[in-house]
Amino acid sequence: MSDHESHEVHVHAHPTAKKYLGIAIILTIITVIEVAIFYMPTMRPFLPPVLLTLSALKFAIVAMFYMHLKFDHRLYSWVFVVPMCFAAAIILALLALFSHAPIVR
Repeated sequence: MSDHESHEVHVHAHPTAKKYLGIAIILTIITVIEVAIFYMPTMRPFLPPVLLTLSALKFAIVAMFYMHLKFDHRLYSWVFVVPMCFAAAIILALLALFSHAPIVR
């Protein structure tokens, strides 16, 4: 038995140009939604969490497809995603902590 027969070869197909165009259109639509929400006066109280959520969604799409994390081993995704979630949690906690702190003069 040769080495080629004893090891399975995992080949995955990378996205086609059509798929990349579809992803670009999705990212554009999300950006248009972000801009529209920014100019809606009724959305002012919800602006930071909504924009952060849409921004995180765009980031995830870019990381999955343009950085090819979707097609790599899951370990690489975990090594990338877990620290990002940890950093986001710290940033959100600091924003919550300091946005309600009284100003000392």
